[in-house]
Amino acid sequence: MNKWILGARPRTLPAAITPVLVGTSLIRTTHHGINWFNAALALGVSLLLQIGVNYANDYSDGVRGTDEVRVGPTRLVASGMAAAASVKRAAYLTFFFAALLGSLLAVRTSLWLIGVGAISILAAWKYTGGENPYGYQGFGEISVFVFFGLVATMGSYFAQAEEVTWSSFLVAIPVGALSCALLAINNLRDLPKDAEVGKLTLAVRLGDLKARYFFIGLLVLAHVAVLLAVTISGWVLISVALIPLTIQISAKIIGGASGRDLIPLLGKVARLQLLLSTTLAVALLY
Repeated sequence: MNKWILGARPRTLPAAITPVLVGTSLIRTTHHGINWFNAALALGVSLLLQIGVNYANDYSDGVRGTDEVRVGPTRLVASGMAAAASVKRAAYLTFFFAALLGSLLAVRTSLWLIGVGAISILAAWKYTGGENPYGYQGFGEISVFVFFGLVATMGSYFAQAEEVTWSSFLVAIPVGALSCALLAINNLRDLPKDAEVGKLTLAVRLGDLKARYFFIGLLVLAHVAVLLAVTISGWVLISVALIPLTIQISAKIIGGASGRDLIPLLGKVARLQLLLSTTLAVALLY
């Protein structure tokens, strides 16, 4: 696989697709047609931000030496597959194109989106970059919930309706919760190594057991929020068909799966995110 595709971490991209899918689908509940060009711009921004933050994390963790011994996917800088300066340029270039598409979307809707986009890019870089990265202080999950949940989902709806509603906030909650769950299980996997190098993720701060309960709480929150969306569309009730998958994942987590045993579970969480968000999006279309 091309190293830059590897560094973009394709398996994380559903986290960028699902908020746009859900936010765009919500417009159908107001009996309006979807503006496909705006939807495409929103999707482009979301994907580029996700790829950009992946490159940025690869660079920042690599130069700090916190990725030298990894249980998870290979990182470009830490593995020596690419020079740190090259990965940093890739991150900057990706953020530049995200800003370009975001500016075009802002011109077509509201210039306020330029400010939102600028804050999103700054947050993406400061997650592991700079002198005091907040991802090293346990604030990664809240950032993911805000930017890849609330902002991305409500922003995608705003690109269609040019307004913010309680409905868009409600459907953004499960999207954000499942994005958080992906980070939470990733941090649970890396907990011993992160603690050793002083990377104080939320999992490190909570400790192993509480980090597991926190992860399961995120899955429960996602399901509850989707079911509450029955006030928008009764079709969301079909999401109960995914509860067995959630129970299966949760049982493994409570059972003490750790290290490399969490890698297949990470894939199942990504599948759950995609399936639950797609189910919600289809329900909103009808």
